[in-house]
Amino acid sequence: MVAAVVLVDTMFYAAIAPLLPYYAHHFDLAKAQAGVLAATYAAGTLLGAIPAGWLAARVGVRATIVTGLGLMVGSSVAFALGRNIAVLDAARFVQGVGGSASWAAGLAWLIERAPASRRAEMIGAALAAAIAGALLGPVLGTAATQTSPKLVFLVVAGLGLLLLLWTLTEPAPAPSGAAGLRVFAPALRDGRVVTGMWLTTLGALLYGTVAVLAPLRLNQLGAGSVTVGAAFLLGAAAAGLASPFVGRLVDRRGWRAPVLSGLCASTVWVALLVLPQSVAPLFALVVVADPLFGAFYPPAGAMISGGADEAGLGQAYAFGLFNLAWAGGQVIGGAGSAGLAQATSDSVPYWLLAGLCLVTALAVRQRGRHAHVGSPLG
Repeated sequence: MVAAVVLVDTMFYAAIAPLLPYYAHHFDLAKAQAGVLAATYAAGTLLGAIPAGWLAARVGVRATIVTGLGLMVGSSVAFALGRNIAVLDAARFVQGVGGSASWAAGLAWLIERAPASRRAEMIGAALAAAIAGALLGPVLGTAATQTSPKLVFLVVAGLGLLLLLWTLTEPAPAPSGAAGLRVFAPALRDGRVVTGMWLTTLGALLYGTVAVLAPLRLNQLGAGSVTVGAAFLLGAAAAGLASPFVGRLVDRRGWRAPVLSGLCASTVWVALLVLPQSVAPLFALVVVADPLFGAFYPPAGAMISGGADEAGLGQAYAFGLFNLAWAGGQVIGGAGSAGLAQATSDSVPYWLLAGLCLVTALAVRQRGRHAHVGSPLG
């Protein structure tokens, strides 16, 4: 059930990649405006992250998912019927608020049932479903450009209604009880939580930037919406295969080696994204970028969840922090990188991200030298 919820939510979110050139042409959008359209979902998630955790703790995970799905259905209808960019921006924003509720409650519900020794694997499996949604999203967006956006997004709304009914049939744990902001203080002093949140933000920064700049650049080089959708489709397929594997690896051998490998590879890969002058090499780079950048999420989610447990913070709040970190990276990566690229060039945000990956890799390596058994970052 949780997999289905995050799949459909992510499918709607990811549909924007092949639609960006379509809407940029239809509404005469500048690069920064296209970035805002892509980033408004994450802005809604950013605003709703902590309230979603509070709601799940206060009224329960089922009621919170129902609320999130209800917002997703309404925003899908608005996106289908919208006739100007302001309506589309607002619909994406509301979808992000709903997504924060569905994700925080869904992952908390999942972790309540999962043994601690398989936590990263379960998170990886849920993220694989989300990646499957990201895989189907470009197909959905391409179908919308080739047929009717109105019809396609009304179908998404119908899927949301079916999921809402399914959610009502599943037994759910009792609410853990709401608490004030002071409950976050111990968790935010835990090294695993802070490290996990930064890795989540970094992964979102990388993907948010590529999800805006790459489609526009592919279109500029002569690629159509089908080619753009295919690049993100194949990338999401690769990421979906990699995510559970990374989760199992983290459960068995720890987070440090997979994260360090991903950071080193991402440093090189994001720097390479500035080079292509034709469609084929950029297409290939985008396909490989998706699993590389997504490799941070299973270890990051497990670190946040485990650190929150030891700090006495409920899982609904823990995944509120995960959503907060992800959304912050997506907003900056989408709207911020697009604005920076428009003011300078695409190479500037890509090189800045390469630098962040390198600095983070050096910090992880340095901590590895000084970490001892039982330390928060060990």
